[in-house]
Amino acid sequence: MEDVLKELREIKALSLLSAKNVLTIEEVSKLTDLSVSCLYKKTCAKEIPYYKKDKRIYFKRQEIEEWMLQNRVATNEELKDSAINYVTTGRLTKEG
Repeated sequence: MEDVLKELREIKALSLLSAKNVLTIEEVSKLTDLSVSCLYKKTCAKEIPYYKKDKRIYFKRQEIEEWMLQNRVATNEELKDSAINYVTTGRLTKEG
């Protein structure tokens, strides 16, 4: 029974998290699966977009999602197309 209650609390917390646009560092930790410590290091190094108000750190959900997806890796098909394009035109495409 305790396990079920624990699961329900976790589901509730995650559903509330999905409705928020401004997140705390603990919520970003859950969203990104990075530790709070790691996130603090990234904010200190200015590697992640954040806001600071009254010694508290906040994040915009959309900016965090964009940050998580910023280093897209091209597929083999995209690399192949880019190579063909380079050979035929002498120009690199965005993916390559």
